[in-house]
Amino acid sequence: MSSDNIKGLILALSSSIFIGSSFIVKKKGLKKAGASGVRAGFGGYSYLYEPLWWVGMITMVVGEIANFAAYAFAPAILVTPLGALSIIISAALAHIILRERLHIFGILGCILCVVGSTTIVLHAPAEREIESVIEVWNLATEPAFLLYAALVITAVFILIFHYIPQYGQTHIMVYIGVCSLVGSLSVMSVKAIGIALKLTLSGMNQLIYPQTWAFTLIVIVCVLTQMNYLNMALDTFNTAVVSPIYYVMFTSLTILASVIMFKDWDRQNPTQIVTEMCGFVTILAGTFLLHKTKDLGDGSSLTPSMSLRLSKHADDDDLESEGIPLRRQESLRTP
Repeated sequence: MSSDNIKGLILALSSSIFIGSSFIVKKKGLKKAGASGVRAGFGGYSYLYEPLWWVGMITMVVGEIANFAAYAFAPAILVTPLGALSIIISAALAHIILRERLHIFGILGCILCVVGSTTIVLHAPAEREIESVIEVWNLATEPAFLLYAALVITAVFILIFHYIPQYGQTHIMVYIGVCSLVGSLSVMSVKAIGIALKLTLSGMNQLIYPQTWAFTLIVIVCVLTQMNYLNMALDTFNTAVVSPIYYVMFTSLTILASVIMFKDWDRQNPTQIVTEMCGFVTILAGTFLLHKTKDLGDGSSLTPSMSLRLSKHADDDDLESEGIPLRRQESLRTP
């Protein structure tokens, strides 16, 4: 491995650690802010006054910067799959720090999601050579990508104004859908900015083109939208479930956007494309198991006898918390 690849590997590993940890720190901040104000899941912004949330946000920004820098030293085929490590780190820290439990099927779902996403990324084509930000703008304004962007924006508005008010508190895919759809557009713009900066540092100034600043504005709007709805998802649902689903959807949609914009599949053989499709099927299986985990955690999939036993234990806990001993509880239940 070359020295540049080693640098990229270290940066990518550091990025996964920072990003995985940021989910936990932000969740702690959201909980603390929600105790004294309107929760983010209900449209509140009290977390903006919580220092712990800002620590998590800064940690995430540092991780994203490290991830961005990693692409300058190592190929995407090395850097991108390592993003899956943030899921493992987030789930492990959620188990230890937040005391959040993940069902055995949820663990299997995480594994399937990581395997599927890694399969797609490892078989993704090499990046095409870009010599100007104008060339990226021309790719972004071709009919195929304009249609994709229009569909994404339409879907985001439908989710925000129709589905979130009705299902935001019960369906995790609503919040994550907004984050992932918008994220696919932000990554394409970030890629354009990265190309512009790289070319500028090499002596070809790209900052003089208005397209560079247009891509910058798109990134700002998309990132702010992502952060807002990701906060709502973290405040409403289990972190160990939010992290892998967000990773899977974000990675899948980003690859799809890249395929459309940069025509990656034009440079691939059928075997590679079929392998990527198998990765998508694996991701769908993992996502299903993660949803099943949430149902089991909510108790909706329990048998009547199990639900009855859990209800009985809950009653015991309530009575005991009021200072009523177990023997007295039995007499209270006796008609």
